[in-house]
Amino acid sequence: MLAQLPAPYDGTTPFPGGDDPPATAGGRARAGVTAALVVIPFGGLAAAVWLSWGHGLGLTDLLLAVAFYVLTGLGVTVGFHRLLTHRAFVAARPLRTALAIAGSMSFQGDVIGWVAIHRRHHAFTDRPGDPHSPYRYGTSLGGQLRGLAHAHVGWLLRDDPTPASRYAPDLMTDPAMRAVSAAFPALSAASLALPAAAGWMIGGSWRAALGALLWAGLARVALLQHVTWSVNSLCHLIGARPYATRRYDRATNLWPLALVSFGESWHNGHHSDPACARHGTGPRQVDISAAVIRFFERLGWASAVHWPDPARLAARRRLADQSRPQPVPVPLPTLPHAGR
Repeated sequence: MLAQLPAPYDGTTPFPGGDDPPATAGGRARAGVTAALVVIPFGGLAAAVWLSWGHGLGLTDLLLAVAFYVLTGLGVTVGFHRLLTHRAFVAARPLRTALAIAGSMSFQGDVIGWVAIHRRHHAFTDRPGDPHSPYRYGTSLGGQLRGLAHAHVGWLLRDDPTPASRYAPDLMTDPAMRAVSAAFPALSAASLALPAAAGWMIGGSWRAALGALLWAGLARVALLQHVTWSVNSLCHLIGARPYATRRYDRATNLWPLALVSFGESWHNGHHSDPACARHGTGPRQVDISAAVIRFFERLGWASAVHWPDPARLAARRRLADQSRPQPVPVPLPTLPHAGR
């Protein structure tokens, strides 16, 4: 008897084969390490809030937290994402390496693995094969709630490896990127040690070092992680879709996240033109990452930048308008003619 082929995906049903595959020893080990990278920063945030209760957050801790958030966040958005994943610009070799190092200090995985997963996401956006689509379990209310949890953090704990040899072969042949990728554990440790050392040098005590470790280290990591994961989850469920994207791709623009995500939450604009260096294409769409790339371009550190093409934007907007259901005109009732 011939095996029955799975039904084709229609955009509303759960992904075929969407249940978790049988766990392997390697998968369990990866899930355990990933769970630690998720839980420890969140625990640090809880400890920071508890220790600061009734005392307030010190200015030094706040400034250090902002500084390390900006440094590592731009390492992810400008380095991991726009430069290395989508090649939206060409960076001078020292800048390319520095951005990869900064992004690796965000506790979001090694640079080659991060790029491979994100390229896979774009290859299969919101359809079978996407590693973190919120539509994995269908579009029913229960499926959406389960999919939201999956897209935000659940996908990290699944045994679903993405082969870097397929999705990031260019980085695997780059000696600098291989070195940065291998140094991910050391860079993660430095991401916590540097704030603690700065706190100790400024405050001159172990208590100052602890406060900096908790706020500029662990709490900062937790916030940046959840902002990044919110782009995976919320920015495919709620928000505006002014530009046309590929079939089943439901990426949205979600303005409340624009500032803290450095422009990444203009996600519909990004998915409409993934290689574009600017995601926020509207006049009031703040995109800090694009501003940083512009700064690098003016310094001569970035070249061949793919800036938005107005004609392409207009065409993608027209396609989006055409694909939306059009209102059906309702004829007005005919009134009897009033004679004199």
